[in-house]
Amino acid sequence: MKRWLPNVRAFSLFGLMALLLAGCGKPFLSTLQPAGEVADEQYSLMVLSTLIMVIVIVVVSVIFIYVIIRFRRRKGDENKIPKQVEGNHKLEMIWTVIPIILLIILAVPTVTSTFKLADVSPMEEETRDENALVVNVTANLYWWEFEYPDLGVVTGQELVVPTDERVYFNLKSSDVKHSFWIPSVGGKMDTNTENINKFWLEFDQASTDKAGGLFYGKCAELCGPSHAFMDFKVVPLPRAEFDNWIQDMKTAVAEPQTDLARQGEQLFNDKSCIGCHAVSSSEKRPTAPNLTNFGDRTMIAGILEFNEENLKDWLRDPESVKPANKMSNTYGDLSEEELDALTEYLMSLKVQD
Repeated sequence: MKRWLPNVRAFSLFGLMALLLAGCGKPFLSTLQPAGEVADEQYSLMVLSTLIMVIVIVVVSVIFIYVIIRFRRRKGDENKIPKQVEGNHKLEMIWTVIPIILLIILAVPTVTSTFKLADVSPMEEETRDENALVVNVTANLYWWEFEYPDLGVVTGQELVVPTDERVYFNLKSSDVKHSFWIPSVGGKMDTNTENINKFWLEFDQASTDKAGGLFYGKCAELCGPSHAFMDFKVVPLPRAEFDNWIQDMKTAVAEPQTDLARQGEQLFNDKSCIGCHAVSSSEKRPTAPNLTNFGDRTMIAGILEFNEENLKDWLRDPESVKPANKMSNTYGDLSEEELDALTEYLMSLKVQD
């Protein structure tokens, strides 16, 4: 028995660590730090259901302990038959009615929130609100495309949205099933190839400031070798700044300012990168992200810190960063001079000063 003691202690320690770590999280990624109307609703339901479960556990535990102590076998009572309570209508009514009441308490706000969060009438053709912002989200292996159909702008990997207003999403997939999820703000919802799912989110300005102006989004459906690396970033902006960003995207023109960047642009065209990547905000490509504002992004490939060295590593060997991605084995023959030029060009693709 003693040989098992270290294992029991280790298991208990890991269990305690898992419990503590489950409550840890940054404001840009934690569901326990809601950052919008949808997240607040979901968090409130989670707190309510947890509270009900804790109350039930406490009550049952108290009754259990009381029964063990009160009705334990005592010396001299071996042949005594305790009072039978089988068929006690009062007890049966109590343990039938109480669960029903708890279920009603949980069901009413859950059903109410479900219908509220499912209301996408402002984006439907019959009840369309002209002021509603609609974003078409397309999930790909292993990147995200965001199209603003009413504004004529397409971008990839970084979703830019206005704060303190509802943003409506059309979700679909180009290949396999994915799932769109921004933990701090709400979700998640599947992206399918055969149908379009719709929902809305709201990005709170105060929570955005607390999170440093950036939220993380993830794919929440196992979709392949690089599922864990299928991230995207969300940049919420005040409405005026968002409108300026849209205008900058519409008027963005890729004009390299240095000889090295111009060499990179030529290389970008010669290597047929332009066949997969668009550098105009109004164009879409089915195989790779739009790069119009690549130089303004905060991450490379959704997971690497944005800097020159990481970009070169990504161009040099995409497979080592994101296994099974569609760009693998494309740039393996580039010389260091060509990598310098291509990196210079890509990092110059900016719409903001």
